Amino acid sequence: MNALLDELTWRGFIAHSTDLDALSAALDDGQLKSYVGFDPTAPSIHMGNLVQLMLARRLQAHGHRPFLLVGGSTGLIGDPKQSSERNLNPKDVVHEWVERIRGQVSKFVDFDGPAAATVVNNYDWTAELSTLDFLRDIGKHFSINRMLDREVVKARLETGISYTEFSYMLLQSLDFLELYRRYGVTMQTGGSDQWGNLTSGVELIRRSDGGKAHALATPLLTKADGTKFGKTETGTVWLDPAMTSPYAFHQFFLNAEDAMVGTYLKIFSERGREDIEELIRQTSEAPHLRAAQRALADDITDLVHSRAEREAATSAAAAIFGRGELQDLDSATLAAVCQELGGAQMTTGSDLPSIIDVMTAAAVVPSKSAARRAVDEGGAYLNNVRVTDAEQTLADSDLLAGKFAIVRRGRKTVGAVEIVR
Repeated sequence: MNALLDELTWRGFIAHSTDLDALSAALDDGQLKSYVGFDPTAPSIHMGNLVQLMLARRLQAHGHRPFLLVGGSTGLIGDPKQSSERNLNPKDVVHEWVERIRGQVSKFVDFDGPAAATVVNNYDWTAELSTLDFLRDIGKHFSINRMLDREVVKARLETGISYTEFSYMLLQSLDFLELYRRYGVTMQTGGSDQWGNLTSGVELIRRSDGGKAHALATPLLTKADGTKFGKTETGTVWLDPAMTSPYAFHQFFLNAEDAMVGTYLKIFSERGREDIEELIRQTSEAPHLRAAQRALADDITDLVHSRAEREAATSAAAAIFGRGELQDLDSATLAAVCQELGGAQMTTGSDLPSIIDVMTAAAVVPSKSAARRAVDEGGAYLNNVRVTDAEQTLADSDLLAGKFAIVRRGRKTVGAVEIVR
């Protein structure tokens, strides 16, 4: 097997392939051009999309040329969901999201050298395409029977599916055909839930142009309990720092389960095999040290955000548990910490609240009487300073960045409030 395919297999990137032997031969034969698509159905891409970007990076590192497609047209339609019809977003919103996502995906690949990446928008070749030409040139190559066999379509037949979503497969297949014709792209990658769309593009190239192409699907990453990867209690883990802060992002991976951290390291870290296997061994023998989780969180935050943002995140995590200076954290980081800790807002007038009210609002204690006991027993802290007076009222000098307060009960129970005046 080709050395790159061997690495991709070890890293867990391969769930399905149209023909691994043929793909191996194509990779050995010289530079291969591949593409992956990102539909702008939200203002940011998320962790599931990052799997595809990491695969594109690995392909490029081995001399192959990646094409990143941002779906200005397919984003107006939306791939069918298992549950219900998608809400169609306004065209101006989708076009705005196209530009945001174009900027996001561009930071993960190199645009210089012989394997220089290219970003394309499928709106460029579909905007002027007439309905008649689309039906004559593309639709004639698709069997309704095969389209009905797609799992997501079968799931939706009982509740109903619009022709708009039903025809999405044709649009994605058209993308592959256009990239094949314009640039010589011969492979499409995507998640395993896209397998039907990927193979339909391969088949369209064969039927319309007699060409040979490949499809490669990655597994859908999940947590140890089988739930979808990339979800937290508050929603999707976005790559946009305004939607998921670097602090929350770093914390998400620090909290990765022991059973899954090796899988995530292989996908999201660019460390070598020996290094990753050593981290997995350390986690197996001394899970309390969380060596693999720390390496994973650091590596992926450095890549998605920056080393400076990662260092700010680790400093914040240390500070809230008394191992650093909370006063050194900037307002944005404090806001992220407050949100991640489930921080409550306390609306006040000119008088600031008591420490008892703050501890109760921050949910580090179940009641005001429990807060008083924590103070009396020496286990209550405000901004890492022990509270000795249960009647203490916060002062302006106690507010971090002018509006945040971090409270702690004992060593590990931490909460936060935001004071709104």
